[in-house]
Amino acid sequence: MGYEEQYSKKLVSAEKAAETVQDGDWVDYGWAVGTPVKVDQAIAKRLPSLKDVNFRGGILIWEPEIFKIEEPEKHMTWNSWHMSGIERKTIAKGFGFYAPLRYSELPKYYEESEDPLNVAVFQVTPMDEHGWFNFGPSCSHLEAICRKAEKIIVEVNKNMPMCFGGTVNGVHIDDVDMIVEGDNPPIGEMGAGGEPTEVDIKVANLIVPRIPNGACLQLGIGSMPNTIGSFIAKSDLHDLGVHTEMYVDAFVDIAKEGKINGSKKNHGTGKQVYAFGAGTKKLYDYLNNNPECLASSVGYVNDIDSVSSLDNFISINNAVDVDLYGQVNAESAGTKQISGAGGQLDFVLGAYRSKGGKSFICCSSTFTQKDGTVKSRIRPTLAEGSIVTDTRTNIHYLVTEYGCENLKGTTMWERAEKIIGLAHPDFRDELIAAAEKMNIWKRSNKR
Repeated sequence: MGYEEQYSKKLVSAEKAAETVQDGDWVDYGWAVGTPVKVDQAIAKRLPSLKDVNFRGGILIWEPEIFKIEEPEKHMTWNSWHMSGIERKTIAKGFGFYAPLRYSELPKYYEESEDPLNVAVFQVTPMDEHGWFNFGPSCSHLEAICRKAEKIIVEVNKNMPMCFGGTVNGVHIDDVDMIVEGDNPPIGEMGAGGEPTEVDIKVANLIVPRIPNGACLQLGIGSMPNTIGSFIAKSDLHDLGVHTEMYVDAFVDIAKEGKINGSKKNHGTGKQVYAFGAGTKKLYDYLNNNPECLASSVGYVNDIDSVSSLDNFISINNAVDVDLYGQVNAESAGTKQISGAGGQLDFVLGAYRSKGGKSFICCSSTFTQKDGTVKSRIRPTLAEGSIVTDTRTNIHYLVTEYGCENLKGTTMWERAEKIIGLAHPDFRDELIAAAEKMNIWKRSNKR
């Protein structure tokens, strides 16, 4: 049977596809911009007649229709591998939960877990002449999902960028159970952040001079990494490579300035390697049919061995807060889940193991609460319930607008002194007092 004939036989309405979802099922909604749209609408109409349906996904860029039904907690749970702002709200509403796991472990989880996966549904490109549907910029762990799922439903979107990456970035029609032709909405955009703040600029000016020519870059999400990326684009750096969990707009700017050629990479030479991409239309247009960009499994991209085998690996990520021990919380505010572990620890460990590599954890020294109160992001100890994303043994460079300090190998009194020096001056005396009570402050230390 030819591919076109198979396509016709497997083509169904969104409503027909939604009928596959039954009570108690586990349903995977893909990842980021691959989250279904038309099938999601059909499942949402069916969901009030169902119970105990478990959906799974992450990095949601728009609110799915299943979230909007009346009393969703009576019919479903949303289980997120990495929470966006949209998903955080589901926790308060009683139907959303975070699944703690290092992002690099996701493919293995799907391969080895005894947990069921009844239905997988996600957006793809139109089928090519060889029978392949491309995952677009959401490669991540989707191949592992397809190998695990009892039923695979693809929702075709003509606007989905075609992203190179080999067999791990697509599913063949032989393995697809149902095809739904979607309404071809624009690919969901994630803002690249507003104008850089004064703090962002100061942090960028501290980090960029520490990046060597020929470095391989990983940037996290947020305005601070994007600002650093824009400074790299304007710098004199050259022969840069990319090996990153998330491909963000900043990489497009760096590449278009001629800074990226990947010539110094130990593997993936000449290619910009990423697990998934999310950003503005500029990013999707750049990734579309671009043979320089290689989407790959997060099991490879984030693997510590993959990262560490790239010389001069530079990892740049955010933090919510840091304590005087050097423990980094990058995913919660106390017990309130903000995002997830993601791949930060993998890159922190891998960058340090890399020959010439450096890991930078960045944050502003303070933040302002809704009532206008200014609080320090540098604390004596992390707030009760806060998650330790990077342990104190793993941190390398810590950066605020007040400086950049290498904490690796420091004793506790050296570390406390360096970290307090990165705090806002208004909070340093109370941090010193706390350090003294914690017996990590020497009398000879600067005051």
